[in-house]
Amino acid sequence: MHIMLRSSLLWLSERQSVFSFVKSNGFARKFASRFVAGENLDTAIAATHEINAKDIPVSLDLLGESVANPTEAARARDATIAMLDRVRAEGLAANVSIKLTQMGLDIDEALAVRNTRAILDAARGIFVRIDMEASSYVERTLRLFYDELHPAYGDAVGVVIQTMLRRSAADVEELIRRKARVRLVKGAYKEPATIAFPGKKDVDAQYAAEAQRLLADGNYPAIATHDEQLIQHVIAYAKAKAIGPERFEFQMLYGIRRDLQEQLRGDGWNVRVYVPFGTEWYPYLMRRLAERPANIAFIVGSVVKEGVRRK
Repeated sequence: MHIMLRSSLLWLSERQSVFSFVKSNGFARKFASRFVAGENLDTAIAATHEINAKDIPVSLDLLGESVANPTEAARARDATIAMLDRVRAEGLAANVSIKLTQMGLDIDEALAVRNTRAILDAARGIFVRIDMEASSYVERTLRLFYDELHPAYGDAVGVVIQTMLRRSAADVEELIRRKARVRLVKGAYKEPATIAFPGKKDVDAQYAAEAQRLLADGNYPAIATHDEQLIQHVIAYAKAKAIGPERFEFQMLYGIRRDLQEQLRGDGWNVRVYVPFGTEWYPYLMRRLAERPANIAFIVGSVVKEGVRRK
């Protein structure tokens, strides 16, 4: 049942016609605001201030991917640079995340690299993370990271690894060898069983193993999960191996387990909140629901409450 629901949500995330309908629905927008910090930079900056006030830094992400032409890629590049300027001007504890397809990877690799380099040049001390996309982009993303970005920018740029992919253990070892900064996630794209572990148990086991490798030998890894069992596993391993809080950080998503975010920070662990914003919120929201279908209960509860108020 869980697998069928997840597959359905991921299928819906790719339906542009559904997105067009949902965007016009006031309730859907209201629900999305729980997980997305508005549709523009001002709302995202306001959310960042609120989170920073709790002594928690953020990673800002302008939603959108797979742009169709160089003009759209340039617009995304310039919007990201404007984001960096606001972070610097307002003294925020924030870095940024970008996607290579948003920078033009589907149009031309050289274009994507030029746009990404422009962002990294503008960052000037603000860390930039290259998000990982569907499996068809993993090899190209890592190749460009290895050949073009990491050699030139070092610790100013990092990448993401999805433990659901069967190749990821080997990728983690290579990234450790290169001393690259890694965010470890489970993965939120629909992938065939030939290249991805279909079951949660196997994905969780891979996550735990790869987290241990990054904690032991990685360069300030980001352990991105809301799974309390995995979080406790990481904490226990860190304590057993005398790995201090300064050597890694937990990362969690905006609007999800805010109680746990604050609890971990209160216990002395480094925590960062991933703050997405922008008009392209529908595919992101569907992937988040697929990742944790229990979030659907929140929708049902909200619908019931709204219906009661109208009676």
